[in-house]
Amino acid sequence: MVGPPSCVSVQDGFFMEGKMNLKILEQVFFGNRVLDYGIALLTLFLSLLFVKVVIWAFIKRLKKFAEKTVTTFDDFLVTIIEKVVLPGLYLSCFYLSVKILNLPPEIDGVANALQLVVITFFATRVIVMLVGYSLNVYLTSRQEDSAMVRTLDGMLKVVKFLIWAMAAIILLDNLGYKVSTIIAGLGIGGIAVAVAAQALLKDFFSYFSIIFDRPFKLGDFIIIGDFMGTVEYIGIKTTRIRSLGGEQVIFSNTDLTDSRVRNYKLMEKRRILFSIGVTYQTSFRQLKEIPKIIENIIKNTKDTAFDRAHFFRYGDFSLIFEIVYFILSPDYNKYMDIQQEINFAIKEEFDKRNIEFAYPTQTVYLQKT
Repeated sequence: MVGPPSCVSVQDGFFMEGKMNLKILEQVFFGNRVLDYGIALLTLFLSLLFVKVVIWAFIKRLKKFAEKTVTTFDDFLVTIIEKVVLPGLYLSCFYLSVKILNLPPEIDGVANALQLVVITFFATRVIVMLVGYSLNVYLTSRQEDSAMVRTLDGMLKVVKFLIWAMAAIILLDNLGYKVSTIIAGLGIGGIAVAVAAQALLKDFFSYFSIIFDRPFKLGDFIIIGDFMGTVEYIGIKTTRIRSLGGEQVIFSNTDLTDSRVRNYKLMEKRRILFSIGVTYQTSFRQLKEIPKIIENIIKNTKDTAFDRAHFFRYGDFSLIFEIVYFILSPDYNKYMDIQQEINFAIKEEFDKRNIEFAYPTQTVYLQKT
């Protein structure tokens, strides 16, 4: 008679304990049940586990695939996933778990605003990274040197600033701020600043023209009017060249784009025209030999292409021959070396044939009266 009642009391104890646990889960704190907090934590744990396992597995596979390919886009895609997508997913896990709870309007509004800030931040970062990657691909395809890459860094910083500024404006507009009113308030001041900075803006847009139209680049030898030298630096406002005298000449970018620039670095070959004069006492036979002598000298000189050599005209004190040939190199020093070699050879051949170079002379005839 004693056994059955004690058995019933044990079952009643478990039932009562379970009922008490259910009551604890149903208790409300800050507008949410304990059960809701548990579900939120479980959601957070499972979502983080999903991101950690599935996404990392995907990234590892993508990395292995990227190592086998020649292109750089897949490597860039891995970088975006690691630096942008993964942090964004982790923060989204927290957001989803928080949204399960019944939050006060103020806190819920703050959570939504933070989520919007996070989305805007990571989306803008992706755009900035895409711009940087596109610029790197462009430079690689054009095989630019490191100096030009450093020059373009200034332009890239300006573009990044404009992208982030635009993203901030869009974010403020989505958060409910009247951005149009702020912009209108800055309108008058902006016009005044634009007028004052007109020259700076012209130089800035001229910089874009120089970078993308590329009339010259770093290391090129250029001539602008009476100035000549090697391009040392291309900046947002000014371009600097090192003259032959050693001093640095600074031009505004607008001056360069508005001027006629002669770029000798782009010259594939250099056309050379020079003349020599021989005395009027030179015989007719010698005069006919001179063009052939000069032609043979130039043809036997390395990196040259003969064009013509002619008895050009009768000068005041000499018979003038005009010679044209090409040097198959834009290097000015090489041109001087070749011209010197040709001059030596002409002098040697003329001495062998007793052909005299002319020099200024004047004959005075005296008449007796």
